[in-house]
Amino acid sequence: MPSKNTTLAERIESLFDQPEITKDHKKAFDELWYDLDAGRARAAEPDSSSPTGWRVNAWVKKGILIGFRIGKIVDMSALGPLPFYDKNTYPVKRIGIGDGVRIVPGGSSIRSGAFVAPGVTCMPPMYINTGAYVDEGTMVDSHALVGSCAQIGKRVHLSAAAQIGGVLEPVGALPVIIEDDVMVGGNCGVYEGTIVKSRAVLGAGTIITGSTPLYDTVRGKIYRKTADTPLIVPEGAVVVPGSRAIQSQWDLSLYAPVIVKYRDDKTDLGTRLEELLR
Repeated sequence: MPSKNTTLAERIESLFDQPEITKDHKKAFDELWYDLDAGRARAAEPDSSSPTGWRVNAWVKKGILIGFRIGKIVDMSALGPLPFYDKNTYPVKRIGIGDGVRIVPGGSSIRSGAFVAPGVTCMPPMYINTGAYVDEGTMVDSHALVGSCAQIGKRVHLSAAAQIGGVLEPVGALPVIIEDDVMVGGNCGVYEGTIVKSRAVLGAGTIITGSTPLYDTVRGKIYRKTADTPLIVPEGAVVVPGSRAIQSQWDLSLYAPVIVKYRDDKTDLGTRLEELLR
């Protein structure tokens, strides 16, 4: 049995490798659940000593996985004709008027274990999964998804149908990170632990994955994910969907995201108009 002086992180690390479920698993998960809900624990957090500026907290992901392991499927249906059956360890997050989160009617859902800061606006229908962190002033627009453990900064706009991928496993993998003041256009997708640095703009329909090279036409560079570092979209970059030619007997090209410029006053004016909706 863990010592009372053992930190929550150490307890979760120890319990994660124990195949037999005990009351200690439930106790540790409950403590993590409260910390995740309040934003005191994060799957990844800023770290100035890291080359990427971020540090993965693998123990947090392990704690989330413990929650799935110990949970039992129960009937959590809301009043009315809406069936809802899920693990009892992950009910819908309870948000009150004092939390300062604006949730517009129409079918949105936030899972417990996600942190949603005051000033966030949720347009229906959207979904925020467990372990996610959504900071102040962000808008999650209609049909947008914030995946498990994704980290969303301040004043971000996730436009309609934007998909921010989740990364729970492997536990040491960096989740998708969208830093402060980023504009993610409609129907965009960001996956596989990509980091989008502050003030970047992703044009509508841009898809960014760890296996997709990012072409910078301004600086003459190609950004790629490596074994040691994730794909990083530079600060202030304006990215749009593009294509690159491939060697083939046919005249073919493959999709490629392209940086066409870096954020300027004109871009800032366009994104500033979004604040009127918040």
